[in-house]
Amino acid sequence: MRRLYADGREFAWTGQICHQAGERDRHALQADLLSKTVLPWGCAADDSHPTPKDVRTVIDYALAHGWDPDLLRGTSFLSESEHASAFELADLLLTDRLRDGKAPDPSTRVLRAFDENPRPYGAGLAHSRV
Repeated sequence: MRRLYADGREFAWTGQICHQAGERDRHALQADLLSKTVLPWGCAADDSHPTPKDVRTVIDYALAHGWDPDLLRGTSFLSESEHASAFELADLLLTDRLRDGKAPDPSTRVLRAFDENPRPYGAGLAHSRV
């Protein structure tokens, strides 16, 4: 578990695909992220993870958009359907695909982002829970 300080508070975070209980049963934040890079054969999973700067950006955005980490229990989600048009990281996109198998295929968004700013390597999933 990593620690990050933002908005005068300490946040614990992980970049793994897993369930992480909220520290002291506080209200967790979840942002499922997808790498914008593409392999020669198209979108595929890689080992991309958010950087501490990315996590800080996610936390700042979530706080500005109503996430209250002081609430007890539960999880707030930064969903693609609600936030993708207003929120994007330099190398990662929000995706709903990890929580909802019926969510739109994010390949089109990844390919568009890659065309706008090509980067080497692959397109992978990263799951961050604060």
